[in-house]
Amino acid sequence: MQVEENVVYILSKDADGNTLSGDKNYLFHLPPNIPAKEYWSVIAYDNQTNFIIKNDQSWPSVFSTSKRLVVNQDGSIDVRFGPKAPTGKENNWIQTIPGKDWTMALRLYGAMESWLDQVWRPGEMEVI
Repeated sequence: MQVEENVVYILSKDADGNTLSGDKNYLFHLPPNIPAKEYWSVIAYDNQTNFIIKNDQSWPSVFSTSKRLVVNQDGSIDVRFGPKAPTGKENNWIQTIPGKDWTMALRLYGAMESWLDQVWRPGEMEVI
């Protein structure tokens, strides 16, 4: 069942309540069965400008329609953030900028009922 056309979930703090820092490495876990009928995306924004982070990537995001997306055996997705690509995990990585705080947005296009009734919830932003 489709409920909303576009839902945005914003995170600006890690699991310990600290502001997301461009100096640190993070893991954001998306459990299986992400409730997006059309597609989903994870993107990083610069806290100073409120625009998408300007980094060395052409588009600083991980999204469901990417041919490079790596899906875990159980159907979950791990998105990594940090100043340098983690070896072997580059496809699901978003580059952050040292010295700059940032915010993450998870967008669900064609959000499903399991999002609104909170049957499905994303993980917290974990420092790794």
